Amino acid sequence: MANKNIRALSSRKGLENNLFENIAELSNKNASEEDFQTLSKKFMIDDSVIFGTASFYDFTKPAERNKSIRVCNGTACMVAGSQSKINSLVKDRVKSDEIGHVACIGHCHTNGAVMFKDHTYSIESTKDLDDILSREDHNRYIKNDYHIASNTEPILTGKIENLQEFFALSHDFINQKERIISELKDSNLRGRGGAGFPFWFKLDAVSRESNAQKYIVCNADEGDPGAYSDMYLMEHQPFKVLFGMYMSGVCVGADTGVIYIRGEYPNSIRTMVAAIEKLTEKKLLENFKFKIIKGQGSYVCGEETALLNSIEGLRPEVRVRPPYPAQYGLYGKPTVLSNVETFANIHWILKHQGKSYSKLGTKQSSGTKLVSLDSFFNRPGMYEIEMGTPLSEIFKTYGKGLKSAIKGFQIGGPLGGIIPTNKIKDLDLDFESLDNAGFLLGHASVVSIPEEFPMIKFITHLLEFTAEESCGKCYPCRIGSYRGYEMLEKAQHEDYKIDKQLFDDLIETLEIGSLCALGGGVPLPIKNALHYFQPELKSYFHS
Repeated sequence: MANKNIRALSSRKGLENNLFENIAELSNKNASEEDFQTLSKKFMIDDSVIFGTASFYDFTKPAERNKSIRVCNGTACMVAGSQSKINSLVKDRVKSDEIGHVACIGHCHTNGAVMFKDHTYSIESTKDLDDILSREDHNRYIKNDYHIASNTEPILTGKIENLQEFFALSHDFINQKERIISELKDSNLRGRGGAGFPFWFKLDAVSRESNAQKYIVCNADEGDPGAYSDMYLMEHQPFKVLFGMYMSGVCVGADTGVIYIRGEYPNSIRTMVAAIEKLTEKKLLENFKFKIIKGQGSYVCGEETALLNSIEGLRPEVRVRPPYPAQYGLYGKPTVLSNVETFANIHWILKHQGKSYSKLGTKQSSGTKLVSLDSFFNRPGMYEIEMGTPLSEIFKTYGKGLKSAIKGFQIGGPLGGIIPTNKIKDLDLDFESLDNAGFLLGHASVVSIPEEFPMIKFITHLLEFTAEESCGKCYPCRIGSYRGYEMLEKAQHEDYKIDKQLFDDLIETLEIGSLCALGGGVPLPIKNALHYFQPELKSYFHS
């Protein structure tokens, strides 16, 4: 009930004078406690709510505010061995209290990633760092190019030749919500954020709600280390994403689209802002407006209800469901919430019909999927691949094989399965193939684990990541992930062996007792590691 009351107070000023943006602005200015108290009075919300939110995020918590440079501590950079090197380079040139961390900035194809002056870079040498620190113009990346290709008709990666014509398709579907839903149902488009939920169902549910105010929310908080597919779409295909959101609004009767973009993707934010301005300038939208919300550094905001809380200015804690966002979403209003890649498919489906889309891929996993290949491949890049394609074919034909010996891959982010290299030949790119084998498709991000990288260190990193990123609402995730991390750390650095039964019980508690996929999902890769890499890990445990 308390959150409902706070939500109602936050909604009074809504998106135009957004509470979350106000908190972020004060934090980035290193504002005084009195300034935050003034804000709480302005919104008639208790100080504890404002301070609770401000103390949560990587970019707003007092100890991390206004760092001049941030070094990526994501999984892909970690296994590539670039983090310690970059940290050493940075420490030689920047004061230690000005150096911060960042979870992942989407440079998994190159690594050596840093954020500086609201831009992201990949660096390899002292010269690269000096160039960044001294340059006047920060509007260009360095070493951030990656290969882009497709093994089928390019639905997501194809070029838009004429923007006017591209958006003219919307005129054929005005006042035809049943037709939009029918085409998307025929397409069998499933959410590309990881869960694979049928997208048409969300539209149908929200279209049936009678509330006058509805929202379309795009989850662009792509926090999975190894993934940069959403970043690619926002920076290279923004109009496909915006069209999908617009048509979703036309379908359900929503007049506002909110795009929550992670603060770690500053160039994506700039590109999307420019794209929205262009649509407005060309008058290509009817009775629909967009609002971009910049995230402030939190992985759990990728969970849909935590994301909604974040937009509202509350701590991004996971909501108990039901009610679901379709009935009770942003500011308590019916909300269609899906991810970047899902929305980007909608134009092609409406233009070519849903049945044409369903003919691509497999019966249950239709269409195409963007696959992010990391820096261990000879040709890292972004590949649009038809669902059902063997993973071995993707790695060989598009990645051009691997640069060094790899013992396994984590596919689908930190909650995705750990697949030993010899199992890749048995798996295809679709939800069912990976699920049935005990793994996960997720974002289809690929992080390669080198032969020499200790698996104990890898799973320790996963539990540390979960502990750091937990919203803290439920005990299993908040406490269990940290206890698991402590056990693994102790086993590596002290004369201590982990009680296998105790560890298994802890992992089971995380899996079945957590409120969301953060605590509930991290047991999957850990169980994979314990099963497939048992000879390497057995010395750290006793039965």
